[in-house]
Amino acid sequence: MRIDWSALRAELAQWRAEGLVLPLWWRDDDAVAPTEALDQLASLSTATEVPVHLAIIPKDANEALAQDLATCFVPVVHGWAHVSHTPEGVKNAEFGAGRPANAALADASQGLARLRALFGDKLAPMFVPPWNRIAPDVVAGLAEAGFDAVSTYNPRKTAMAASCVAQINTHIDPIFWRGHRGLVDVETLLSQVVKLLQDRRAGHTDNQEPLGYLTHHLVHDADIWEFSRQFLQEICEGPVRLYRHDGKGIS
Repeated sequence: MRIDWSALRAELAQWRAEGLVLPLWWRDDDAVAPTEALDQLASLSTATEVPVHLAIIPKDANEALAQDLATCFVPVVHGWAHVSHTPEGVKNAEFGAGRPANAALADASQGLARLRALFGDKLAPMFVPPWNRIAPDVVAGLAEAGFDAVSTYNPRKTAMAASCVAQINTHIDPIFWRGHRGLVDVETLLSQVVKLLQDRRAGHTDNQEPLGYLTHHLVHDADIWEFSRQFLQEICEGPVRLYRHDGKGIS
């Protein structure tokens, strides 16, 4: 795959010239068991030296995943069962508005407990709601449920989603979910990436929030894997500081 990286390289050069550093992180969703795709994800993480925050569905996670989990992965909590509770015609959400907050928080707590039993201290107390949707009253109860961060999509408006709960979102998704579910048009995708960096450099969005690359290893085709490989190599050539969530912030 031939990709013109010149616009991204030029933007990263401007970051260097201005003495700026880009915090960067990687999140991958929907893991439940060891698979060939998960092995490929681990290989890519190792090759690029970028750790993957693996959002694991607690209800379906199996012990083999915990036993074989590569050290490049940071396990985090991906809802409970990845089942939508919205009525027909409303966008999917497991923890969205309309569901009683106490029921949603009980599921979140159950998910944290199950993954702690599987992964122990390896588990980071970050909550990733399926479909990146979560109601404000659920966010408000996450700290009491044992979480210190929540991750959805798009640039955050505030650093803290609630008291003692950091907002650490993702911003770049290479999958064309509303169409063929392959790779987004590369020119369009790179224009989005450059715009995200320009907005940070100009102070329009928060550059203290790690720029998040979001993948879904179970549905990747060859083009998505190859774009991801090249993108991570290119972005890491810039003035980048990698983020790994362990409940203590940037490591």
